[in-house]
Parts: sequence; C-alpha cells; structure tokens
Amino acid sequence: MEFQKMFQTEEDCAQYLYKCRWPKQFVCPKCNKESDKPYLISKYKRFECPKCNHQVSITAGTIMHNTKTALKIWFWAAYLVSTLTPGISALQLKKQLGIKRYETAYQMLQKLRSAMVRPDRDRIQGIVEVDETYIGSTQEGKRGRGALGKTIVAGAIEVLRVDELKQRVGRLRLSIIPNVSGDTLEKFIKENVVKKSVVISDDWNGYNGIKDLNYKHKIVSKNDLDHIHITFGNLKTWIQGTYHGLTPKHLQAYLNEFVFRHNRRKNHMAAFQRLLGLATIKEGPSYDAIYAAGSLVGWFHPGQTEP
Repeated sequence: MEFQKMFQTEEDCAQYLYKCRWPKQFVCPKCNKESDKPYLISKYKRFECPKCNHQVSITAGTIMHNTKTALKIWFWAAYLVSTLTPGISALQLKKQLGIKRYETAYQMLQKLRSAMVRPDRDRIQGIVEVDETYIGSTQEGKRGRGALGKTIVAGAIEVLRVDELKQRVGRLRLSIIPNVSGDTLEKFIKENVVKKSVVISDDWNGYNGIKDLNYKHKIVSKNDLDHIHITFGNLKTWIQGTYHGLTPKHLQAYLNEFVFRHNRRKNHMAAFQRLLGLATIKEGPSYDAIYAAGSLVGWFHPGQTEP
C-alpha cells in the first residue's frame, strides 16, 4: 500500500527519480548551473533548466536510458525483484505487469540486476565464514571439488554474535570463480573481506595462504561451516524453485540478486529505494552486452571474480 500511494502516476515516478539523481540541487549538464526548480515536461520525462532551457531526460545515464517502457512499469519491476523473497522470473513479470514481449521483461530484470552491485561497495568484516559450492546440472563423474559440469561459486558471510550462545548472519558475498586454486580463492577473499578479519574455512589447501595476506585464519571441519552452508542451501532452493536451474552465462546476475535481497531482508521498502538509487548512477548493459555476457569478448556481470 505504501508503494502504491507513492507512485500513482508517471509524474510521481519522475519526481522520485529526480530526487535520486539530484538529492541537493539540479545541476544542468550543459551550463553547469544549479537550480532549485527545473521544469518538468511530463510528456517526455524531461527536466528543463530554467537558466539555459536545456532539457535533460530523467532516464539519461541510468539503467532506463532510452527506455520506451513507462516509469511505473520500471518501478513495479524494481519493487518486485527487490522485495519478493522467491524473486520473480521474466515470464512472471511479463504476466504480472502486462508487458507485451518476454524479451522486454527479461532485459528489464537483467538491467535491474546489473545495478544491484554498488561500484564502490564495502567489503565485509569481522568473523567471516568462507567456502565454495557447485551449481548446475548433475553429471556422472567426480563429486566434490572439481565436480563435472557445474559452476563454482565462492561465498563469504559475516557471523555476528548476539550473545554467548547465539549467533546470526550479517552481510553476504557470492561470486563465480574459475577454479579453487589458492590464487583464485585468495583473490576472492581480498576483493570481498576487510584485512585483519577472522576468516574461517575448512582445511582445503587453497586457503593456506590466507594468513600471509594479513587475515586471521581459523581452520574448522567442513561440517562446522554452518552459516555459509545454510546460505548455499537457501540459494540452491531458490534457483530450483523460481528458475528450475540456471546456465553459467548469467548465473552471476542471479547471485547478485540473491545477495542484494539477503543483505536488505529486514526492510523491503528500503531495498526498493536502494535499488532505484543505484539504478540512477550507472547505465545498464546494452542488449548486445547482455546476450554476450561471459564470453571472452563480452561483458561480465558485476561481482564475478574474473580469470
């Protein structure tokens, strides 16, 4: 109800985007002058500078750049993907919002997912459990580390102490990695965990160099990595339940979506507002980039530990 009251019209959406893009004052990109009250031209979703009359599209430079889809549809999509615990597929989004083409719904979701990783996001810290898991179709052959036909995903999660007996989880990081070598795992940890944190892992030799990187390394039995294993289980259940499996090509985008909702699970409206805020500071991937994702010459989804 709160969402519906806030965004009843296209103008409501345009005004909200305006506040996200210019939280203090409007700054004209042409004359570089500030203004408290640029003119809103509702029909074209543009603001006009009162100093030089230059018009700025409200979606220029955002993931909605050059969109022909109504802002209300974009806002509803952002709300659904950021707040629904099981997420939403492109087919479901198409049906829910009356979008005519599946490809439009699919591209909207992929662009929204691309905004779920802040370019300068903080690394997690404190006590952090780290492990890897394998996602993909089941094939005969080797199991465990090196399993055939599956994508390797590294995970790191904060463990927060509530009292002497009780713990809870904090922020999460998930990334596709090319292998489980020491170099790869150390790179994942350096990119995602603050130095001097306590990193808890199993005894896999790929973690042997953590202590030399200025982390406190604690080795435990694989069965004692409860928090990250429960998180991996929730991730796999979500992937199977909502998408019935995913290909490696776009898996990182869905990992980003899972992490985004996990880290903001206590306040759904704040999650939606955060997503729209992030969506205004960067352009989304182009149609060609989305379909070339993961190739040697293509675009990589944010958050992926590249080889």
